[in-house]
Amino acid sequence: MNQLMYLKSMVYEYYWAAKKKLSEPFNKFELWRKTALTLKLSKKACQRLEWFIFYYIKAEKNVKLTCRHFTIPRSQFYYWFNRFDEKNLNTLENKSTAPLNVRQRKISSIVEQKAINLRKEHMHWGKIKLAKVYERENKKKLSSWQFQRIIQIYKLYPKPLKNSRIQAKRQKALKKKRITELKRKLPKLGYLLHFDTIEIYWNGLKRYIITVIDDYTKIAFARMYTTKSSSSAQDFLLRVNYLLENNITNTHQDNGSEFQKYFKELCQKLNITQYHSRPRTPKDNPSCERFNQTLQYEWLRDGNFTPDVNLFNSNLKDFIIEYNFKRPHQTLNYLTPMEFAVKYKQVSEMYPSSTNY
Repeated sequence: MNQLMYLKSMVYEYYWAAKKKLSEPFNKFELWRKTALTLKLSKKACQRLEWFIFYYIKAEKNVKLTCRHFTIPRSQFYYWFNRFDEKNLNTLENKSTAPLNVRQRKISSIVEQKAINLRKEHMHWGKIKLAKVYERENKKKLSSWQFQRIIQIYKLYPKPLKNSRIQAKRQKALKKKRITELKRKLPKLGYLLHFDTIEIYWNGLKRYIITVIDDYTKIAFARMYTTKSSSSAQDFLLRVNYLLENNITNTHQDNGSEFQKYFKELCQKLNITQYHSRPRTPKDNPSCERFNQTLQYEWLRDGNFTPDVNLFNSNLKDFIIEYNFKRPHQTLNYLTPMEFAVKYKQVSEMYPSSTNY
């Protein structure tokens, strides 16, 4: 009997709770916010939505108070208020500012054909020279920009295959992440490594020293190769990754061919983000440039170079150990890179002093 009474009381409570919830007024303003999140409205559109929520709830339909609270002019509020449709929150987004009627090329087919013929006669001339010759021969002006457009549309290049490769390379370069995009550099070993290559010419031979330095601790490594290929850079990255125990997050290098293909594939495999220097901007990589200068002035120019790769790399170990474990660095308050790394708990005090990699 007691259980039956308890069940009845529970059903009674649930009934009145549900009835009370149904009787509550519908909060359409919360629905607006949820709809905005679902539609993924822009930050500006969400801000405008908050204007109207404040206008209806807190300002009690007082435009002056709303504009003062958000520091916006009344004309701006009324503009968006007249556009606002609560059934379609996309009305709060900015409209496209692209012109409806764009400028068209004002050039006839006869003029265009004359320009094409002139270009075919002088395939190696530039657009400005062609424009001057066209004006002199036809007593009519055709701008260098119009010549450029005709050359691009009809692909009137002296070496079309070479030009297509150059254009593809430019498009590919545009997709590269530049080091200027990395805004936050974490104080962590391996978060950002700077790579570079030193080219050496000796009695008709070429040798390449690939170098790397950590952005935070200034721990550096180097190794010489006979070829400037992406496979050499890949091998170097594997060795550096082994030394840093797979703790590389980002790499920074120039636009050299050695940092393409296999090097890029390895970065993708190890989940490492690549950043590149801007073209013809060595100041984007000052740390590695300084390390390269130190390696050249303090070791290579003292008669330590040999074209024998194995012997060179074996001798290079001594310089790397001295640089990382003995040589004080001004930027590290005259600590060695390893002392700095140990002090700020980037490596263990038992970290081995061997660079036999």
